[in-house]
Amino acid sequence: MAPMNNFFRAARPVFRNTFFTSNAARNGGKRFQSTASSEQAQESFFKRMWNSPVGFKTVHFWAPVMKWGLVLAGISDFARPAEKLSLTQNAALTATGLIWTRWCLIIKPKNYLLAAVNFFLGIVGVVQVSRILMWQQSQKNKTLPAAAEEVKENVKEEVKKVVKA
Repeated sequence: MAPMNNFFRAARPVFRNTFFTSNAARNGGKRFQSTASSEQAQESFFKRMWNSPVGFKTVHFWAPVMKWGLVLAGISDFARPAEKLSLTQNAALTATGLIWTRWCLIIKPKNYLLAAVNFFLGIVGVVQVSRILMWQQSQKNKTLPAAAEEVKENVKEEVKKVVKA
């Protein structure tokens, strides 16, 4: 119990100085407002989005918007029977979604729109792949008893032939 208590005592000054103090206290009691922030507050939403590094005139905005089409196509495939879905295609969508979700949070500027669409693409892919695998497993379970019955019938026929001969 003592080592943890020492840890928290040692960490107190760090938390006091960075997280729980106001800007005025950190700057020696001086309060100020920059002119840049007041200009940004007066700009409209459209103007800020237009000039943003992930705004309307960049690929960082339009790529996620267009990629939502893949997510919607995957969601519409929920209505299709599992035997008509491609395992390799849905596995590729799953991998793409999960890998690129992480990548979107590493790059500069961070692209949260692209991360969101990739996350949902990965989730849709996981659901589809699990549907396909469950269907394939159910087909194996159906064919095993049928194959066992077929083998039994073949053995009976062979025994009859041997007995007659």
